[in-house]
Amino acid sequence: MPDAADFTFSGGKVEPGDTANLRFTVSETYLGDPVRIPVTIVNGAHPGPTVSLTAAAHGDELNGIEVVREVAHDWNHDDLHGTLVCLPVLNVPGFLAQQRYLPIYDRDINRSFPGDAESTSAKRIADSIFRNFIDPCDLGIDFHTSTRGRTNMLHVRADMADESVSRVARGFASNVIIDSEGPSGSLRREASEAGVPTITVEMGEAHRFQRGLIDRALTGVASVFAEFGLHPDAPVKWPGWRTVIEESANKTWLRADVGGIVDMHAKVGGLVREGESICTITSPFKMEDEVVEAPFTGLLVGVLENPVVYPGNPLCHVVKLTGDTLRALQKQQEDDIDGDGDAAV
Repeated sequence: MPDAADFTFSGGKVEPGDTANLRFTVSETYLGDPVRIPVTIVNGAHPGPTVSLTAAAHGDELNGIEVVREVAHDWNHDDLHGTLVCLPVLNVPGFLAQQRYLPIYDRDINRSFPGDAESTSAKRIADSIFRNFIDPCDLGIDFHTSTRGRTNMLHVRADMADESVSRVARGFASNVIIDSEGPSGSLRREASEAGVPTITVEMGEAHRFQRGLIDRALTGVASVFAEFGLHPDAPVKWPGWRTVIEESANKTWLRADVGGIVDMHAKVGGLVREGESICTITSPFKMEDEVVEAPFTGLLVGVLENPVVYPGNPLCHVVKLTGDTLRALQKQQEDDIDGDGDAAV
């Protein structure tokens, strides 16, 4: 087996057995001051794969920041076989403003990869990040939350037709994997097409740390590390049950047909039966009710948090469950209730 190698980037390198905390310049402000992103490189003393862990491409999505920070700074990497490239805040201007996109130009960094050094601000930032810290890797995990006003259960999004991406996705200990290529310009799609199999992990809501989801995501990261040999003695985790949602007919966003105030009857991660009421939309005077029913038996992977809607606004994201998967979920929820009184997925 070859010896461990240096990790190199524009302006520096990290030798095997070393850790470096960087503030890497990706742009400039109006005043010409540098815009820097935090980067931690943990280069193991033993050879192995190079893994990128990224978060906050949308500046208000915070849960992943804590996942990446804890992996970089709280975990013991004395026996690390490989290299970790930890980027907890990709969109520093958005993070400072606590908004989703780059301020002023309202550009989405997660539609700007792999970037372009001679194009828009977002594409220049994306280019600098991609060239230095994504393209040199062997695989990646990109952390997101739902947008403001909605929340997601923890799940993976991945192009399961790509065997190398599928391996990363299945290594992560999540119950639900939604199969899709991802939007053009997204980090996971562009990295995967460049030969760096990358998945997205969706978890929770914007503008907060949610400790339970963070802990479950850390379990998923540890499982991926075990799958790829970064921590050779650690076990790959099995989440108890899993469904891979491959067909568009097996998932849908339900949208409001009327405006009003929403009374949500189900929780994110909850099981709903075909024809069951998911929520009710009412007028301010409660004179008229619009009942929204489940189109099939399935799982709510995403729900509205802000209880007001216009016609066309998304209410919830439902994925279909059948057969053994449905029975396994029901058993898990029964066991959770028996154990601590609080069923959760």
